[in-house]
Amino acid sequence: MKTAEMMNTYPAEITLDRDLLARTIDALAACAQACTACADACLSEESVAELRKCIRTNLDCGDICATTARVLSRHTGYDADLTRAQLQACAQACKSCGDECEQHADHHEHCRVCAEACRACEQACNELLAAIA
Repeated sequence: MKTAEMMNTYPAEITLDRDLLARTIDALAACAQACTACADACLSEESVAELRKCIRTNLDCGDICATTARVLSRHTGYDADLTRAQLQACAQACKSCGDECEQHADHHEHCRVCAEACRACEQACNELLAAIA
């Protein structure tokens, strides 16, 4: 992805570390993709009924990550309070999804991969939150 390159073209001042911001956006995009793919893979499993909560959590987390990436990509009229709240919600969604996927990781490789993406994204959100505080 060219996130860092795009951040560096922004003509106005961005009050956050541009590299940290770009890394967080990349982690969000990767997590959104992993969650979407994991939900779809869960739907193809024989035991789909046992994976309902995982599918729901995947879809919620994927949507929240995608939205958070879009919010972090906009800086005109920046609102630190809104950004902080969005990042907090996203970190929680990633934690919940990572916890749920870990419960299935021994039986479903896609859940293991998704849990890893969720943990990385949760960490990235928390690092950016620390920089905003």
